[in-house]
Amino acid sequence: MGAPDAQDTAERLRAVCDELSQRFYERDDVVRTLVVTLLAGQHSLVLGPPGTAKSELARELTGRIDGAAYWEILLSKFTAPTRMFGPIDVAALARGEYRQVYDGRATTAHVAFIDEIFKCSTAALNETLGYLNERLYHPENGGAPIRCPLIGAITASNELPGGEDSAAIYDRLLVRIEVGYLEDPSNFAALVRSAVSRPAAPSRTTVALAALQHAVTEAVPAVDVPDGIVDAVCTLRAALRRKELVASDRRWRQAVGLLQASAYLDGRPAVAESDLSVLAHVLWDSPAQRPTVEREVLHLVNPDAKEALDLADTIDELEAQLDAMAGQSREALSEWVIKNAHNTLARAGKRLERLRAEAAGAGRSTTAIERVAGRQRAVRARVLTEALGVDASTVQAQF
Repeated sequence: MGAPDAQDTAERLRAVCDELSQRFYERDDVVRTLVVTLLAGQHSLVLGPPGTAKSELARELTGRIDGAAYWEILLSKFTAPTRMFGPIDVAALARGEYRQVYDGRATTAHVAFIDEIFKCSTAALNETLGYLNERLYHPENGGAPIRCPLIGAITASNELPGGEDSAAIYDRLLVRIEVGYLEDPSNFAALVRSAVSRPAAPSRTTVALAALQHAVTEAVPAVDVPDGIVDAVCTLRAALRRKELVASDRRWRQAVGLLQASAYLDGRPAVAESDLSVLAHVLWDSPAQRPTVEREVLHLVNPDAKEALDLADTIDELEAQLDAMAGQSREALSEWVIKNAHNTLARAGKRLERLRAEAAGAGRSTTAIERVAGRQRAVRARVLTEALGVDASTVQAQF
């Protein structure tokens, strides 16, 4: 049997991205980044509050890998290593033999979803680190290490690590993605409607395990990294260091695989500047650093998106003003809308539409622009509802 067709695999993975993006509102970039991370053979963290579809999205994505052994666990401070990697074989123990049962556990999984990753128990910490770092498990009886077939793990948490033990795991998660509740009122309305409607069965593209493994080990590493991209990465590193944002050499080196995976997913033989956008999910430690990293990355690769982020600052300031005016009279709020909010939001909305059209026409990503456009619509809805007492869903979008 010949090697899997790399082009067909990439096409299938793009179809998976499209299908999941249609199902999970405002998650286009999340879905694509998770797929890129798997293709690079790395691990990801989805960070966000409860009820943001972290688990459901991870299961839907990993479930598209045909023939893969899947393992999932919700960790707690009391999770024993044997529950993760293999319980004791009681029947064998009765015969005086100490064995573990590995089937259906992390030890035999090709893909994994680990929820509440930072609640990993102290007892399981070293084994979890070895599992993520080297894909090795050291049996309880002290036998030879077992090599695990893990391609990549998707992890999730509602909060950042709070101690040194969990910080060690955090450092090993190359990609960190923040998710929040839906911003765009139209997407929220669609979510509500989906709870009472019976949609048609969605398309479900799958990728064979062997095809994914070939992509990870052969096709992605074969993607060329031109000198211009190396120069851009060096420029980005210098820019971040000037802002006292320093990533380890190991993290930068591993990030190259993400760039190659991004190019492969788009069907290109070489990394392009647009692939650098994935680094916005790699080079920050705390969420407070993410906007700075994102701006520096987009400054290199996507001037449209950089301007969109500047507009996002204006929109955030407007929302802060609305929060500060809580409790004021309807007359005062209406005056504020007329003098300030209306024109600011209208100009931002029109400019975002132009930026989206320009980026799409140039073949650049519109993800950041669309996210900011969703923020504009969300703040507009708040202004209409809280300041003017108008149902935002009944008003045309020109406001």
